[in-house]
Amino acid sequence: MSPINLEISRDSNLLYLPLMYFLPEELIIRCPTLRALPRKVREVIYSAENISIVESDQFLAEIMEAGTALIFPHFGFGGWKEHYTGYCPVYQLAYYIFNPICKLLGTEIGWNIQALMNIHSNQEIPFFQPEYIKAVIANLVKRAIEEHGLQPILKVVRAIPCDEDFERWDTNARKDFIRKWYHTRSKRVQTVSLEEYMEDEESGIHEIEDSSAAFEDNIIAEDFCGRFKSTLSKRDMEILELRAEGHTYEEIARRLGYKTHSGVLKRMNAVKKAFIEYENKYGQ
Repeated sequence: MSPINLEISRDSNLLYLPLMYFLPEELIIRCPTLRALPRKVREVIYSAENISIVESDQFLAEIMEAGTALIFPHFGFGGWKEHYTGYCPVYQLAYYIFNPICKLLGTEIGWNIQALMNIHSNQEIPFFQPEYIKAVIANLVKRAIEEHGLQPILKVVRAIPCDEDFERWDTNARKDFIRKWYHTRSKRVQTVSLEEYMEDEESGIHEIEDSSAAFEDNIIAEDFCGRFKSTLSKRDMEILELRAEGHTYEEIARRLGYKTHSGVLKRMNAVKKAFIEYENKYGQ
């Protein structure tokens, strides 16, 4: 029996089989079309049904998604490809070097369609070790960046990212971006640390741990602070502004008609909690 369509055209999806068999198992199991294909390559090329699967748009979509998921982390940006939108230049670059990476896989480790054909017909192709896959892809991405002159693009994108690059998920990658963005892009940044305003020996509120660092990091940015302030009541805004001016809790209480300063402390604590909720809601 002769294999079906042994002469592979330049635009055939069969050329992506080496990459498919190089994918880690944890990635393959998330791709129903790729997962359905046998690990014996000759069971693919001798089967008209399996070849039709390989040549399908679904196969192409899954192999590109899986391949770019391997590529993206090696650009040196935080998080995973799924944390970014299609507007992100680096997201698009992952697709740009997808085909070069497939070709480099053959020149780097000899893993090409011919290598697959040389495997015994009864032998299943085992999964490569994740550490090995990561090391190989890292080197291939480095080569592709150098050969295609992409380093200047990556440098510019890293220097001037934008909000549209990120999916609006509660991810560390987006949180880090937002904090840096609002801190460095505002030309009129002023310190508006709610943590400082709420410090008081009696209240114990000053004992804020590192988990609240994002609270202070974000509120110091005027742009973000302004949007948060717009959610506060008039009275809370008065307290916050007086505290920012350096007034003590006792002074604020007398000025706003509170019987004791404990009422002011309670409102400041409520402002802190409101900010944390606002931060979580908008991915800060």
